[in-house]
Amino acid sequence: MDREFWLGLLEEAREIRRREADWKYIMGLPPRLRSALKYYVETGDFRTAAKLAGMGLEEFLDRAREARVPLV
Repeated sequence: MDREFWLGLLEEAREIRRREADWKYIMGLPPRLRSALKYYVETGDFRTAAKLAGMGLEEFLDRAREARVPLV
């Protein structure tokens, strides 16, 4: 499969995360967690986002679920 195909899939996943996320909830969070969730929405990289938030992976993913950010 070619590069454009994979880039298209990544962009589609990003759009789904953007659309489904509860932005009102996210914007009410502390700055560090808010930034980490925004990073996750844009990149899909939950491991780095958890580190940015200063949380363990499971704790971060729980917070992402609370913010309705889908795991895609």
